Amino acid sequence: MASPSHRRPRGKRRGLLVPAVAVAVVGLLVSLVVAFARDGGSDTVRSTGTSATGAGAGTRPSASPTAAEGTPETKPSTVSPTPEPSPTTPSARPSRGATPTTAPRPASGGAPLAGRIVPGTAYSGVATHYDAGDGDGACLYGPSPDRMTAAMNTTDYETSKACGAYVLVRTAGGASVTVRITNECPAPCAPGQLDLSREAFAELAGLSAGKIPVTWSLLSPGTSDTVSVRYKTGSSSHWCGIQAIGHRNPLARLEVATGSGWQRLTRTEYNYFLSPDGTGCGGKLRLTDIYGQELTVDGIPVRPDAVQPTRVQFARH
Repeated sequence: MASPSHRRPRGKRRGLLVPAVAVAVVGLLVSLVVAFARDGGSDTVRSTGTSATGAGAGTRPSASPTAAEGTPETKPSTVSPTPEPSPTTPSARPSRGATPTTAPRPASGGAPLAGRIVPGTAYSGVATHYDAGDGDGACLYGPSPDRMTAAMNTTDYETSKACGAYVLVRTAGGASVTVRITNECPAPCAPGQLDLSREAFAELAGLSAGKIPVTWSLLSPGTSDTVSVRYKTGSSSHWCGIQAIGHRNPLARLEVATGSGWQRLTRTEYNYFLSPDGTGCGGKLRLTDIYGQELTVDGIPVRPDAVQPTRVQFARH
């Protein structure tokens, strides 16, 4: 029959099975080894990847500080010039604010717009004397029959903020005199120093004394006068300088009316408020003293060098 003839004898099939099994076992072993090797390689890659990440992390920290260090090193050299002025500015302020030891600000704050000279404070310094001539000076008020005047040291003059201030001067012996600041006393006049007219100094001591220690303080005197306004030489509707004269209290601001409100003018060291483009020249003015009081003056025509009286005056303090 066909089927038996095609069957292999059992002995032969066993002989063939053993090698097949062996080959299969060997193949399995090889597969395991290869699989193991692959797994082992995979772990190596992971560990390398981990260590690479670690190295990267290790390198980044080291690189990041380097980059970070590079950045700060660049920034300080670039940025430091900007911060440097800030220490410089404070250091300049103390030198300018050195007079607060001589002239401390009162705690009351009753004159919010005051400069260096504030009410309710006694300032210590020395008084000297000079020939005040006709009573004119750096404040450019012009000649005056009143010789009870004084020149303020440059520090306390403060770009003409002291102009027109009334000051009571006292000596240790009790003598006193009231003077109006009309001039500036440059160096060597020191902070706190007043250079009095001879007439005023003579009320305190003999002229031969030359220099005497004094204390002085700001006054808000009684007066029947009203404030006057004067336009500077050369003023017109295109440019003008405006000055207030005869104000009872030190002047803090001078503003001119505009179509949209008020515009504050800059005060010069010679005590005129300038409108460089003519804004407000000949128009309505607003004057403010160190106490915050405001006076509104109707339009004063531009008449250079003419003292034009108003009908207003600051209240007494």
